[in-house]
Amino acid sequence: MKVLVTGGMGYIGSHTCIALHQAGYTPVIYDNLSNASVKVIDQLAQITGHHFDYIVADIGDKDALSAAINDHHIQAVFHFAALKAVGESTEQPIRYYQNNVAKTLTMIEVMSELNVKKLIFSSSATVYGDPQYLPIDEQHPISSTNPYGWSKVMVEQALNDLAASDGEWLTIALRYFNPVGADKSGLIGESPKGIPNNLMPFIAQTAVGRREHVSVFGDDYDTPDGTGVRDYIHISDLADGHVAAFSHHFNHEQAGTGSYAYNLGTGEGYSVLEMIKAFSVASGVDIPYQLAPRRSGDIACNYADASLAKQGFGWQAKRDINAMTADTWRWQTNYPNGLDE
Repeated sequence: MKVLVTGGMGYIGSHTCIALHQAGYTPVIYDNLSNASVKVIDQLAQITGHHFDYIVADIGDKDALSAAINDHHIQAVFHFAALKAVGESTEQPIRYYQNNVAKTLTMIEVMSELNVKKLIFSSSATVYGDPQYLPIDEQHPISSTNPYGWSKVMVEQALNDLAASDGEWLTIALRYFNPVGADKSGLIGESPKGIPNNLMPFIAQTAVGRREHVSVFGDDYDTPDGTGVRDYIHISDLADGHVAAFSHHFNHEQAGTGSYAYNLGTGEGYSVLEMIKAFSVASGVDIPYQLAPRRSGDIACNYADASLAKQGFGWQAKRDINAMTADTWRWQTNYPNGLDE
């Protein structure tokens, strides 16, 4: 079965291609390379022994997308192509809505026209906004504190309405908590262009000498050590979750249709200082950090109730904080400046 993976050369998309291949699917990668490297294709070939077909194009390009789906006989789409920087989204909201919402709707139009009605959507725990209770389950009210999060809310709503209007559609929104880590091979990992938006790349780049220190934003939260607590999930566990969710609904649920949403997280929170200390152990490097004021919009704690995924399709995270940090360090030392440098 061939599946199109939009944003397939990016961090989450590339790891999901490995999981898809291992599960017997054939991923076809579709990426505009705005935040990825085409060298990922060679890295994936080393890891899997398979050279994936790929198309360099934008999901907003209807002709290119139609050709990709037709030429490769695509039966489902795994959709990762999106802008994802929370801070940037508050500065450039229209760009985020245009890219993340409008272009996704264009993609759905093309899929409808070609009768490809299976979509796995890369959503986010940001759709829960400022948590009203912990751990967060899928029944938690939906909202957001920034345009990036709202773009995910809007697409999820569109998918719900789409599946309600057309009984042939299967849509699965997977709400990620904080993806970290890298493939155990050390050949692919998170390599953000410019300033990282997430904690782990900051820590890794500091450990390898690219940055002077890690900034810790706020040490007076109501948490055990005063720093923010988040649910970090290994990228390979996250990738496995995509395959498990799709395989279950496509093969086992009645007619493989409907609209679903699941949390993908570990259900356990680690603080910023705990992550820094764990990375110091994994790398053998003393990682300097500096305390800084809280950032507006940040919250004290955020972690998942991921029991619905376990009950629904037997998935749960397996890799612990030691694997998260060790695998990140292996990738960072192999490619201290990413694949393109």
